[in-house]
Amino acid sequence: MDWIKENVQPFLPETHIRGIAVGNEVLGNSNQELWEVLLGAVKNVYKAVSMLNLTNVIQVSSPHSQAVFANSYPPSSCIFKEDIAQYMKPLLEFSSQIGSPFFINAYPFLAYMSDPEHIDINYALFKSNPGVYDQKTNLHYDNMFDAQIDAAYVALEGAGFGKMEVIVSETGWASRGDANEAGATVKNARTYNYNLRKRLAKKKGTPFRPKMAVKAYIFALFNENLKPGPTSERNFGLFKADGSISYGIGFTGLKPSSAASSLLSLKDIRVRGWSGPYMVLMTCAAVLLLVLTS
Repeated sequence: MDWIKENVQPFLPETHIRGIAVGNEVLGNSNQELWEVLLGAVKNVYKAVSMLNLTNVIQVSSPHSQAVFANSYPPSSCIFKEDIAQYMKPLLEFSSQIGSPFFINAYPFLAYMSDPEHIDINYALFKSNPGVYDQKTNLHYDNMFDAQIDAAYVALEGAGFGKMEVIVSETGWASRGDANEAGATVKNARTYNYNLRKRLAKKKGTPFRPKMAVKAYIFALFNENLKPGPTSERNFGLFKADGSISYGIGFTGLKPSSAASSLLSLKDIRVRGWSGPYMVLMTCAAVLLLVLTS
């Protein structure tokens, strides 16, 4: 309750907070002790949001990675892993009761990087390509992003939650990577996120759920320059850690990082209408909503 009061409620309604992600990719990670307490954590956060009468404004859910699926290709074959299903089902039951969506982190970049010899990079980047047919459903996919979303829809339907909405809580493309991280370039990152923006602007659904407009958050707003691991992990941001722009994706008013005016001070940010608290929340979440609601 105190956390919601201090970090969420004071910034409403000026800041458009759409949801709270409880944990991130908990189910499927190596710490199974967290699997057992995830549902309780989600319930506690929802209870606090409810007591503050914010449930009509803020959704509460927990993002999942592709690791929760036993198989996701083709989309029609997707099911939840057996060892995860016992934790996933009660979580889905609660989400269904409170009207929350299923949050999935969808990364065509990771799929391409893991198998660049067999995956068409144009299919991953929303560029022209022959696409893929799912023979079971006879549906055609011209991009991997839609296929990953529909795989989640199929898994939900198989688990008895076919009416639940899928929202992409993270998606993005690394602008730099190590020698073994195929596709991690500025050009590809710009192409993916620019085409993603155009895809979302159409407010269209997927082949499996054509009437359900896709909603997605881009990862990330800033590079996480202190994050350990491969180089790609530190280079998903639209902005660099110093505030300069990594690359543009068509938003007006942004200039390339080589420009003298590319550094954004906090004063500049406030002038542009981004409040300090908003930036703190967005930096912590490391996401940027790309759903165009206007």
